[in-house]
Amino acid sequence: MPKDAVEVFSCISPKVTRFMAWDPPASLADFADVWRTWLPAIESRSDFHLVIREKRDGRCLGLVGLHAVQSGTPEIGIWLRYDVHGMGFGGEVVGAVAAWASQNVAVEYFEYPVAEDNIASRRIAEAYGGQIAETRTNSKYRSVVYRIPPLHSSADKLVDQ
Repeated sequence: MPKDAVEVFSCISPKVTRFMAWDPPASLADFADVWRTWLPAIESRSDFHLVIREKRDGRCLGLVGLHAVQSGTPEIGIWLRYDVHGMGFGGEVVGAVAAWASQNVAVEYFEYPVAEDNIASRRIAEAYGGQIAETRTNSKYRSVVYRIPPLHSSADKLVDQ
């Protein structure tokens, strides 16, 4: 993460975090305070925070997290830089992470919390068979939590939206 921090930070904006429980860090130093807290969980392999990169040119597109990996019900979280919203990257990344986890750890289901008004993210969960299991409220918005079944193979496809 240290080598990616500047590029990741440059992708975070209020438009990106509108449907996220957190607000953009005010500075690169503030962002460093955040990502440094992730390191122990990454080292223990209980959480993963992965930089999403464009295959063609390696450009940073955002982050995907897989949290509580060993729980049987890991949580998937994703955010993408605003200028690539609506291009299908979110569905591709969620599918790839779910396929990898389904094949490498015991997964009963994935939790995928989404702001109620974030229709694009809701469609991703629903495309992978996600069903709403609960609702939550935080200081910014109300969310729904989808349960997405494990993907049985990397050939499981995102259905037409």
